[in-house]
Amino acid sequence: MIPGCNRVEHAQSGLLPWFGPGSGDLLRVGSSRRGFLQTGLKGLAGLSLPALLHSRAAATAAGRSTRKTSVILFWLSGGPSHIDMWDPKPDAPREIRGPFGHIPTKLPGVHVCEHLPLTAKLMDKLTILRSVDCSSSNHTPITMQAGNPLARRTNDGEDGGGYPSMGSVAAKFRGPNVPGMPAFIGLADSWKSDVWGAGQLGNGFDPVNGKELAGSLTLPEGLTVDRLGDRHTLQENLDRLKRSFDESPAVAAADRYTQQAFDVLTSGRAQRAFNLEEESAAVRAAYGNTSMGEKALLARRLVEAGVTFVLVSGAWGYFDHHGDEVRWGGIEKGLRPLLPRVDQTLHAIVTDLESRGLLDSTLILMMGEFGRAPVINKNAGRDHWTRVMSMVMAGGGLKHGQVIGSTDSRGSDIATRPIGPSDLAATVFHHLGIDPSTHWIDRQGRPVPIVTQGGSPISELI
Repeated sequence: MIPGCNRVEHAQSGLLPWFGPGSGDLLRVGSSRRGFLQTGLKGLAGLSLPALLHSRAAATAAGRSTRKTSVILFWLSGGPSHIDMWDPKPDAPREIRGPFGHIPTKLPGVHVCEHLPLTAKLMDKLTILRSVDCSSSNHTPITMQAGNPLARRTNDGEDGGGYPSMGSVAAKFRGPNVPGMPAFIGLADSWKSDVWGAGQLGNGFDPVNGKELAGSLTLPEGLTVDRLGDRHTLQENLDRLKRSFDESPAVAAADRYTQQAFDVLTSGRAQRAFNLEEESAAVRAAYGNTSMGEKALLARRLVEAGVTFVLVSGAWGYFDHHGDEVRWGGIEKGLRPLLPRVDQTLHAIVTDLESRGLLDSTLILMMGEFGRAPVINKNAGRDHWTRVMSMVMAGGGLKHGQVIGSTDSRGSDIATRPIGPSDLAATVFHHLGIDPSTHWIDRQGRPVPIVTQGGSPISELI
């Protein structure tokens, strides 16, 4: 909460239009003190703040690492073309190499698409993985966001096989970097299509919808922090709300962690994280006035505020470039306008985090669900290709300035150093200080490993 401000419209003035008035039911409910408290508790239930606070305390008590580490995953929804971005094939026939040229990077012999000049200048701080095996993936975020080839789209009401996303694993076994903040936040316009959740790990570890969170943290007109901070009255309201929820176990078990969550709610930490007016015009311009860029800036603010895992998706399916006859167009008409946005966003987040001393503690991932076919089709696009994809990594205190793996001359198959989804998950968990041998318990009471199929941290990065 901004000091001295308790009007909804004023408190929201610095929020992105994406988070503006009317963005969600949570915003409209809070028209009274009781309404705010009820909204707040619903928000807390969605955030699972009591559980997250408890998890953090348990980690400290057990002597596990509580070093502040975080992950920002940029989800290029739809399947970005590896050949037209990070794995150009300049010597291949035109129907394979595509319409774009290539440019050298800071690394000798390493080239990227001509429309990624900032990426080229930044290559000493990046790693391109050109041999990611996504053969288990489908046109959903499930497999790659889970970092698990066993988590798949099945279209039978049991998608994912119960396996959780990497962000949900982080929420359960790592918790937030600052008590009271959510551990896992999604910034996406299309929630079901672009964000994978907790599966059978439990909805207490599902990602928090950033759009709804922004609304739920706004105090309604006439309700001040001082009034809300009246502990005696607050406890009375909590007691009444517990009864109104029919003694819901989730609310009844909130104990001292719920009280801490309310302390955070009234402190304004989360509210300030969503207030982009605190950023200079130069910083906002560096990220750009695009959905991806603005969410990237917000992601940086969220990890600064204590969130452990942030997922950013610019728009649903916008890298699904089958051809000029479909919504997102083909390679020239559809992908080309997106490349400067990818370029600017990646450069901005890496350089900004570095300037703030946060790059080594923040692991950046940029990827989609699979690659695109090696041959341009009759509609000037490329179809889905699950045999291989490219992705980019930065930060996290890892060894960058390299390309890992390669594809054949057509960009069709992995040629060297295959990297599976489980290797990606093991690398993420290594960065977060989560033991890769950790297990969770499924609904049948069976232990399930967080890293499957023999996955291990990518050795070239460690």
